[in-house]
Amino acid sequence: MHLSRLPVPLLSLCLAGCTAAGPQPAAPIPDPHAVLPPVAVERGLPKVTLDSVLQSLSVREKVGQLVMPWLIGSYSALDGEALDATMTAIDSFGVGGIIVSVGSPLDVAAKLNLLQRRSRLPLLIAADLEWGAGMRLQGGTAFPMPMAIGATDNTLDAYEMGRITALEARAVGIHLTFSPVADVNNNPANPIINTRSFGEDARTVGRLIASYIRGAEEHGLRTTAKHFPGHGDTGTDSHISVPVAPGCWTRLDTLELEPFRAAIRAGVTAIMTAHITLPCLGGDDSVPATPATLLPAVMTGILRDSLAFRGLVVTDALLMGAIVERFGAGETAVLALLAGSDLLLMPSDIAAALDAAVTAVRSGRISEQRLDRSVRRMLRLKADLGLFARRTVPLDSVMAVVGRRAHQDVADDIARRALTLVQRGRLDDLRATRGRVALVIYAEETNLTFGHLLVRELRTLGDTVTMFRIYPASGALSYDSARAIIADAPRTIFASSVRPIAWRGHVALPDSLADLILETDATRTTVLVSFGSPYLLGQLPAYDGAYLIAWSASLATERAVAHALAGGAPIIGRLPITLSPEHPRGFGIRITQ
Repeated sequence: MHLSRLPVPLLSLCLAGCTAAGPQPAAPIPDPHAVLPPVAVERGLPKVTLDSVLQSLSVREKVGQLVMPWLIGSYSALDGEALDATMTAIDSFGVGGIIVSVGSPLDVAAKLNLLQRRSRLPLLIAADLEWGAGMRLQGGTAFPMPMAIGATDNTLDAYEMGRITALEARAVGIHLTFSPVADVNNNPANPIINTRSFGEDARTVGRLIASYIRGAEEHGLRTTAKHFPGHGDTGTDSHISVPVAPGCWTRLDTLELEPFRAAIRAGVTAIMTAHITLPCLGGDDSVPATPATLLPAVMTGILRDSLAFRGLVVTDALLMGAIVERFGAGETAVLALLAGSDLLLMPSDIAAALDAAVTAVRSGRISEQRLDRSVRRMLRLKADLGLFARRTVPLDSVMAVVGRRAHQDVADDIARRALTLVQRGRLDDLRATRGRVALVIYAEETNLTFGHLLVRELRTLGDTVTMFRIYPASGALSYDSARAIIADAPRTIFASSVRPIAWRGHVALPDSLADLILETDATRTTVLVSFGSPYLLGQLPAYDGAYLIAWSASLATERAVAHALAGGAPIIGRLPITLSPEHPRGFGIRITQ
């Protein structure tokens, strides 16, 4: 029986069970600089009420509660095509949640309010907020990538990142972040983790993610440690094909699992699976190893039994090539549930996933008791978040919370302290005098704004800057133009934004750009600044110039780099990863004046 068909007294009981004030976004604040109170979290929906809601659902409605499709966050007309798929997912499939992507804070909040009102049961709203709300909310606070927190090695920085992300996410109606990344990035060739990780030392990663989790959870945002059992030491992008993780139980137990244990101790709400294979645990050698997401030995045997995790298990996106191409949308959903997952994230075909799971339950392949355990976890989480009492957010408080100056000041401070100098070169000459500078910027074609603030800040600090932009597709004529600009200035800064991008399969400079950097270094003062992957020196074995790592391309890091290069600001960061025997973890040339 559907919830809408419950007798009125019982329906009232179901809803009244959460009438205690749930977590509320910050109320409208006359003074936008006022200190914001933490989001209160009320718990305690009576078990009988929770069971009543569960018992009112059909098998198909129960499965729907475990499905979470994707939604773009930008503006959509109510009858526009952009909302059609999501409306269908809510109306016809009864999905339990939505993962929202990029949009303005007001557009996201308004759209989520609309969908919450449309859904029979409250929706659990999630988003990838690995480096702050600014990752998805245009104008939200954008922190440097998590590896920058590793460079400061400061647990308070991790806590503040979690706290501020929580306040801004809850203000627009997001309840769960698919962060932090708990992977130990000990493979420089990893094409998809890289700076998304806090570093290569398991204990340090565990300590920092635990602080992040506490900062977020204490301020109303539920967290997800990912990608279980560890995606850091792989050389393949799981969006494309199945990565293989080395080692067996002993290595997992002492390395990859350490941050996940720390996350569980810190009270993490959810853990996300990894579409990777572990040959020692994959079963029959005559067939390709089963991805960990679909492997009961990993998701139940290790996560539930060995690590005693009792929270929500979330699959990584089920449309990724590492998994869907082999098993198909329907069987993938069934195998994920059998392995121990609770929430099916972004199935490539929702109808096929629902049909296959319902058939599996009705045939006895999946017991209804097993299904009920996952549905109960979802309903419990929604109840703990107060969503049965209030599921929408006030739009007039969004601008007082998201991207406020006090939040950005924290991000700026972290960015300054995270700057890490690996090679000094002739950096002192650049810092000592102002003059003509050639600035060569490398970024994706989609990242057209990167470098603009850096140019403006350098000019404000006294340099005469001529900028040229290079893209991955740039050809010989573009490089000739860059050489002409370099020849006209005694000093050159290369600002590179090389970062992990899904579906690409590598994280590296173009060979033509690497050649240009080496050529320039031989004739003039040269500084290479990485606003992304720290591993660029591996492509530049003969490079003797200055090498500064800023960890990510954000407004905070552009400001920090400009003041470090031209304003004489200190540089005090330490490597949280190993670049070479000469540049081990913990290395960093400190300039304090």
